[in-house]
Amino acid sequence: MLPLDAFKSSLTLPSPLIPFKPNWEGASKVSLFVKRDDAIHPVMSGNKWRKLSHALTSPLPKTIVSFGGGFSNHLHALGFVCYKLGIPFNAVIRGDYSAAPTPMIEDLKSWGTRIDYVDRVTYKKRNDSAYLLHLKQHQPDAMIIPEGGSQAQALQGIKDMVDEIDIDFDFIVAPVASGATLAGIVSALNKRNENNAKDTLHHTGCNAVGVGVLKGEDYLEGLVEQFLPASLGRSNWHIEHNYHFGGYAKAPNELQTFCNNFNNTFDFDIEPVYSGKAFWAVKDMLAKGMFEDGSRIVVLHTGGLQGAR
Repeated sequence: MLPLDAFKSSLTLPSPLIPFKPNWEGASKVSLFVKRDDAIHPVMSGNKWRKLSHALTSPLPKTIVSFGGGFSNHLHALGFVCYKLGIPFNAVIRGDYSAAPTPMIEDLKSWGTRIDYVDRVTYKKRNDSAYLLHLKQHQPDAMIIPEGGSQAQALQGIKDMVDEIDIDFDFIVAPVASGATLAGIVSALNKRNENNAKDTLHHTGCNAVGVGVLKGEDYLEGLVEQFLPASLGRSNWHIEHNYHFGGYAKAPNELQTFCNNFNNTFDFDIEPVYSGKAFWAVKDMLAKGMFEDGSRIVVLHTGGLQGAR
């Protein structure tokens, strides 16, 4: 069991920001960078650590309960950090994988996670107040963290990531599933834009582009907006919905091939659930001239490589 400070010292923070120079149509007309949040830690990486970083503070919770599917990056990251910090962890998993555990579930079991498999009807109640009260009554000392780590505290961790970016940029591109990552980016950009507006040497309009990794036009926007003040509107962000490849975790051959070729070409890897769709989107948007020439674009690598196992 590690003390919290010792665990944090094992993380690579700030995460690297690297130039990215692919031989893609239109790429020579812009400046591309990758925010390598995947490099924070081999297991506890990406936006999963960012979204948990402000929830895991001293004094640590006595136990934690959270939710996810059989390949959940969130449960995997949370199970690992609970194991390292000595916090009992209860994972509520959609579907019964007891006969054929996924690699993620095998890891959770090796880390001492208590696993509760529930059917889809029960899982749909994961945000219902009555269901959460029932869980709390049975585990009164538990901290209950929503699916994907998407809670108000998560936004501050995402803001930390944006604040680490020490260059001027026009766009930041990130995959979108549960909404909290993009909401945190938007919140940080609004503050950044306010500050930059006072300094004529800086750009005054940073914009966020979300890449929907599942079918959900309007639905995904709603997930983001639940974390944002209504007054913010959508003036500096939007979600592209043409790159989900049929739905969440859908990975047709062309996407798999793209990811494989990418991993054989560049010094870091992507996977088809999140980062692969984000980089595919950037490549396609560059080819279509959707970014103004001279734009400075940061692509956020949110980690999650374990999900491709």
